[in-house]
Amino acid sequence: MSTQTQDIPKVFPEAEDFLPINGTDYVELYVGNAKQAAHFYKTAFGFQSLAYSGLETGDKEKTSYVLQQGKIRLILTSPITKDSPINDHLRKHGDGVKNVALWVDDARKSFEETTKRGAEVAFEPYVINDKDGEVVLAGIKTYGETIHVFVERKNYKGTFMPGFREWKSHYNPPSAGLKYIDHMVGNVGWNEMNKWVDFYKNVMGFAQLVSFDDKDISTDYTALMSKVMTNGNGRIKFPINEPAKGKKKSQIEEYIDFYNGAGVQHIAVATDDIITTVKQLVANGVEFLYVPDTYYDDVLDRVGKIDEDLEPLSALGILIDRDDEGYLLQLFTKPVSDRPTLFFEIIQRKGAKSFGKGNFKALFEAIEREQDNRGTL
Repeated sequence: MSTQTQDIPKVFPEAEDFLPINGTDYVELYVGNAKQAAHFYKTAFGFQSLAYSGLETGDKEKTSYVLQQGKIRLILTSPITKDSPINDHLRKHGDGVKNVALWVDDARKSFEETTKRGAEVAFEPYVINDKDGEVVLAGIKTYGETIHVFVERKNYKGTFMPGFREWKSHYNPPSAGLKYIDHMVGNVGWNEMNKWVDFYKNVMGFAQLVSFDDKDISTDYTALMSKVMTNGNGRIKFPINEPAKGKKKSQIEEYIDFYNGAGVQHIAVATDDIITTVKQLVANGVEFLYVPDTYYDDVLDRVGKIDEDLEPLSALGILIDRDDEGYLLQLFTKPVSDRPTLFFEIIQRKGAKSFGKGNFKALFEAIEREQDNRGTL
């Protein structure tokens, strides 16, 4: 990712976009064992070693491994002392997303603009520097214990940021073709969706891109509601989900029960060739939700002509949906930790700007099969 300021056109003029945001800088996960988690994300998802921070770099409290693939950067962080507050986060939530970092031109201004509009302070702006320059960081609180970190790195030329050193590894498996983060979904509690929609609108200047209610997203047993918020250039999209009443426990309720509160439910990562990407991920051991063969019996009647052959899509369980601007292909992993919380979505957009509304029923039924296996439906 370039460290230079970008002049990005405004795609959604209804967004105030007073920050503005250039893109996702990184996503930091708190995990029980960062060394082993880094090996998993390299082996299973094709991430590459980028940077490291720990005892050898002078951090006496935590260890962090930074991985990169395309424009996606993950930080995997674990505590190394018994008194670290990260332990409290892990005890409560298990492995999960703590910090969603947003790449901005001016971190101080981003902090000022959001806090004066009501954002709760996570940490005040501060500067870190080394021989390669300086990075300015500031943080605000959002749903659950999730933090948005504003990252200003226009005056930094190093590998990642001060406090980290380049992480050279002999083991760097091939990329799986993942390009960038398409969107990140937050699960919030009952009657909290509109609160956080208002937060992104009023505090961060986002616009509402689309909304779904329990008639759109439901099966015979479970339901949810969702609204998608976007910044002005469309680089950042945050769907916000809340449970809706159904006959049984929805995936959102299950998430909140096991995560013990609101948090990031899934990270959608984009590819230009979903068939090749998913084949590689399956070969690497990534587990995906099962989609029955009957889904494909009439899918082309619903979505129309597509460029791909249906057979490989069916063999891999890849879902298809269309909107007014094109179509998309998507597939969802099973949870990537033992708690049924965080998972990943693999998505390829062929013009579509939507989020697979036509697949919601098939997706929910697939998730319900997994919930039934876990005894949590």
